[in-house]
Amino acid sequence: MVASPGVGGLLGHVAPKFKLANMRDTDNAAEFIREFNEYEANYDNPDPQKRLPNFMVMSLPEDHTAGTTPGRFTPVAMVANNDFAVGQIVDRISHSRYWPESAIFIIEDDAQDGADHVDARRTTGYVISPYIKRNSMDSTLYTTSSMLRTIELLLGLPPMSQYDAAATPMYASFSDQADPKPFDHLKPQVDVMEKNTLRSYGARRSMKMDFRDVDEAPMAELNEILWKSIRGADSPVPPPVHRVRFSER
Repeated sequence: MVASPGVGGLLGHVAPKFKLANMRDTDNAAEFIREFNEYEANYDNPDPQKRLPNFMVMSLPEDHTAGTTPGRFTPVAMVANNDFAVGQIVDRISHSRYWPESAIFIIEDDAQDGADHVDARRTTGYVISPYIKRNSMDSTLYTTSSMLRTIELLLGLPPMSQYDAAATPMYASFSDQADPKPFDHLKPQVDVMEKNTLRSYGARRSMKMDFRDVDEAPMAELNEILWKSIRGADSPVPPPVHRVRFSER
């Protein structure tokens, strides 16, 4: 992975063998774990450059899929491989010396405008740490800025804008009692090597879409292809549901 043009501040701060062409998310996870092993070997090293950085950002993009493009991995295979990669990373960190002071924040890039029964803008978010309340679901209305604000608070950093300054931190997800029990990843229960064929639903339309980078394909059409390729060609796609919340004064 290289720093994007115009983002020179990232030079020397990106993993050069991460997210290269044709790498799957499990390949990226393996590269992260390789580097993590080196950091853990230097856990007690007085040189901070050899210890694990206090903050890291990682992208595992395979859950965006490639639609049903023939010859590419199926949507189910790609999403499952994405989950598998996340599980491997969490497993490794939680079995390390860094685990007692770690917090892992996971959020989808976006919901791809895919509707559910609550709101088409909703997405999933996870926080993993010894200080997280286990076996619980936090239904507080958070935004991406809420996750950012929580990270800032843990690192002792000030807000970067009015948006994260005003965001609700994820206090309800945390506990003041640590549970150091590590996580063990599970292997996929589907074939992560399965590929689309010309007979896959929406295959010819997928072939015309741009999957060279995330979010370049038309959202509505791709959502319809994903839904019907998995749920059946006759399965109705849920319509978008958007809600606006007003507070009374």
